[in-house]
Amino acid sequence: MNWTEVKIYTSTEGIEPLTAGLMNVGIKGFVVEDAADFEQFLKDTTPHWDYIDEELMNQMEGCETNVKLYVADNAQGMEELAAVRSLLAQLKQQDTAGEYGRLTLETGSVDEEDWSTAWQKYYHTVKIGQKLVVRPAWEEYEAKEGEIVLTLNPGMAFGTGTHHTTSLCMELLEKYLTPEDTVLDVGCGSGILAITAALLGAKTIIGCDIDEVAVKVAGENAELNQVGDRISFHQGDLTSQVEGSFQVIVANIVADVIIRLCDDVAKYLAKGGVFIASGIIEERRDDVLAAMDRQGIEIMEERKNGGWVALACKVKG
Repeated sequence: MNWTEVKIYTSTEGIEPLTAGLMNVGIKGFVVEDAADFEQFLKDTTPHWDYIDEELMNQMEGCETNVKLYVADNAQGMEELAAVRSLLAQLKQQDTAGEYGRLTLETGSVDEEDWSTAWQKYYHTVKIGQKLVVRPAWEEYEAKEGEIVLTLNPGMAFGTGTHHTTSLCMELLEKYLTPEDTVLDVGCGSGILAITAALLGAKTIIGCDIDEVAVKVAGENAELNQVGDRISFHQGDLTSQVEGSFQVIVANIVADVIIRLCDDVAKYLAKGGVFIASGIIEERRDDVLAAMDRQGIEIMEERKNGGWVALACKVKG
């Protein structure tokens, strides 16, 4: 298997929130290069050196704090890259003081203008649940009787159906959503879940994401599936720009953000409504369940796949 090196530029202060976020999206292997460590090393040892390798010094003195990781050259790796982009957008939103550095991503093989082309090597039509089919915009597919086909061009946004978190959400939407429901999609990414809801018969859908690129991609995908008249996408942090109540709230994000969202679920979920949460690594499952319990959110169904957890919930009472 081939691998792509990914380098994320940050600061010493940004290392902890960045690496915690990477673990939340399922990336557990990375290398930290902290410029502050090298500066301290020079301060402590330079007086005792008889010889200093000039080439090494030049290389290290130009070092910018970064976190390095590797993703596989396959569909899963592309999903991980998209998840990392979404994470960086979240961190930039949180970092109002600018302490976390540039928070930019650099890879050896996938430039922004080549992102969609890169997807075409790995991403193919996939069936999810009983009747849902996700078809890349560049592939032909003849629907079988009873199938609902969603056409998608993910661009640089997360969500193709190939990642366990997304497919688990789609399965739960297929089970719990009923025609004419109103839906809120928090962290909409490529728009795949909002569009799924529309194709399953939802009346109106609002999708929000902190990443402006994701909002743009989601809108384009809604038009591609001819459901743009029922879906409104906007940029914002969680429910910051949302009003009204919804029969279904779906959030395919990460554990820490779902924990934050739990504070608002009761406010936005209609009586008898369903809250679908995914993007939770198994190691954070209990943290999410504890947050839900504190807010009176009850688990109706739990599904697992590939180390990820998805929950269908309701508000008690």
